[in-house]
Amino acid sequence: MVSHPQLDGELFYELVVSEMSARQGDAITGYALMLEAARRLRSDQLFQRATEIALQGRSGDQALVAARAWKSTLPQSREANRYLLQILVALNRITDTPELLRQELAATQPRARAAAIQAIPQLFGRVSDKALAARITEQALADELVHPAQGPVAWATVGRMRLAAGDRTGAEQAALQALSQDRHQEAAIRFALDLLEEGVGSMQTPVSEHAASAQATPDFRLAYSRVLLGSQRYSEARQQLEIATRDRPDAPEPWLILATLQLQERQWDAAQTSTDRFLALASGGGAATGSARADGPQRLLTQAYLVQAQIAEQRNDLVGAARWLDRIEDAQELTSVQTRRASILARQGRIDEARALLQKLPAATDAERRMRLLAEVQLLRDHKRYQEAYDAQSKLAALAPEDDDVLYELAMLAEKTGKPERMESLLRNIIARDPRNHHAYNALGYSLADRGERLPEARELILKALELAPGDPFITDSLGWVEYRMGNLAEARKWLQQAFEKRSDAEIAAHLGEVLWKSGERDQALSVWRKGLEIGPDNETLRETLKRLGAQL
Repeated sequence: MVSHPQLDGELFYELVVSEMSARQGDAITGYALMLEAARRLRSDQLFQRATEIALQGRSGDQALVAARAWKSTLPQSREANRYLLQILVALNRITDTPELLRQELAATQPRARAAAIQAIPQLFGRVSDKALAARITEQALADELVHPAQGPVAWATVGRMRLAAGDRTGAEQAALQALSQDRHQEAAIRFALDLLEEGVGSMQTPVSEHAASAQATPDFRLAYSRVLLGSQRYSEARQQLEIATRDRPDAPEPWLILATLQLQERQWDAAQTSTDRFLALASGGGAATGSARADGPQRLLTQAYLVQAQIAEQRNDLVGAARWLDRIEDAQELTSVQTRRASILARQGRIDEARALLQKLPAATDAERRMRLLAEVQLLRDHKRYQEAYDAQSKLAALAPEDDDVLYELAMLAEKTGKPERMESLLRNIIARDPRNHHAYNALGYSLADRGERLPEARELILKALELAPGDPFITDSLGWVEYRMGNLAEARKWLQQAFEKRSDAEIAAHLGEVLWKSGERDQALSVWRKGLEIGPDNETLRETLKRLGAQL
C-alpha cells in the first residue's frame, strides 16, 4: 500500500479501503478514494496511484481526470506532465499536447534531448489523424527547430511525422531544412537516406556527399548499401560495404551482405573469403553486432549457409553444397533450402525432379503459393525453359495482379518467348500505374532498340528512365545501345564505356565490344569481350554477339 508521512487515521483507513477495492475489482471506489487522498495531501505518489487504478480498470476518462488534477495541483511535477501527455495521446485527444510536450523536452537534460525528440514519432505512432499529429509536433518543436544544436534533429522528426501522414513533399522540405543546418548530423542524414529509399531524388546528393566524407559511420554505410542494392547500384553498394568492413572489421553483418553481393557478381573467391570472415565472427557470438536490424544471429547464420551452398554449387561441389544446406535448421527458410536443393538437381540434369521438389513446398496460403511459383519460375528461367517459366509467371501474376514487379518479370519472359506485343502491353500498364518506374521505361526502350524498331521513341523512353535513375549503368548501357542502332558510334561508345566502368557486366561488355569492333578497334573489342567472358561465361548476349560477328578469342 502507498504510504505517506502526513497520513492521519482517517486518511490511512481510506487508502486501505481504496487498495482493497481496487484489488477486489471495484476500481471506481478505489480510484475515487485514492484521488481524494491525493488532492488533500498534494502527493505525486498518490496521484500516480489513482491514475494507475483508473488505467487498470480500463477507464481512460477517469485516468485523464486524475492526470489533469495531478497536473493542476502540482504543475511542476514532471511525472504528472508525462502521465497526462501519454493519456491524451492514448485517447487520441492530441490537440492539448503541444505545451505538455514542450515542457517535457524543457525538463530533459540537454545531452538526452536529441533522443527525446527522435522518440516523438513513436509517441504518436497509434494516433489516427497523422496529419494533425505532424502539425502538433511542429508546434511543440517550435523552439527546437531554430536551435543550433537541436534544429537538424527537430526538422528530421517533423519530416518523419509528415511522411507518416503521407506528405512526401512536406517531408522533403523538412529534410532540406535539417540538412541546411547541418548536412552531416546523424538524424538528418539518416532521414535523408530513408527518403532516398522512398524515391525522393533530391536526397541523393547530400547522401552521396555524406558517404564520401570521413563522418559516415559503418552503420550508415551498411544502411546506404541496402538502399543502393535495392536500386541495383551494385558497384556503389560494394564500395560502401568494403569501407564499412575496413572501418569496423569486427562487425559481422556487413561481411555477409558483401558476400551476397560478390556472389551475385560471380566473384566466388571473394564471396568465400567474406562469408568465412562472417562465420568466424559469428562463432564468437557477435552475429548481430554492428547491425540496427532485427535479424537474429540464427537467421544471419542461415543466410551464410545458403551463400556457402551456392558458392559450392557454382564450383560444382554438389556434395559440399548439400552439406551446407543440411546445417540449416530454420523452418522459415524451407523455401530457400529446397530451392537450392532443386538447383543442385537441375545441375545434374534432373530438372523435372527439381521442379517436382519445388511443387511439394507448402501452398496453403496465397503467400506460400507465390513463394513456390517464384522458386519454380527462377529454376525454369535459369535453365532456359522460357515457355514453362512464362506459364508459371502468368499464374503468379493472377495471384498478384497489382504487383508491378511480378508483371515486369512476366514482360521479360514474354520477350523471351517471342511475344513482343505482350511485353509492350505489360510494360505500358506498369508505366501507366507508376510513372516513375524506371525499370519499365528502360526495358521497353531497350527492347525496341534491340529489335531496331521505333528508335527515336526507344531513345526517349531510355532518356526518361535515366532521368528517373541518374547514373544507372544498365540504363546507360541501353542509351549507348540505342545510339549504336541509330548509327551514332561515337555517342554509343561514350555511353557504353561509362556503363562498363561503373558496372562490370557481361552484357554491357557484349555491347561495348560490338561498338568497338564496328569502329575498327578490334583489339580493344577482343579485350573487352574477354573481360566479359570472365564475368559471365554463359551470358547469352555475349555468346550470340561473338558468333554473329565471327570473333575468335
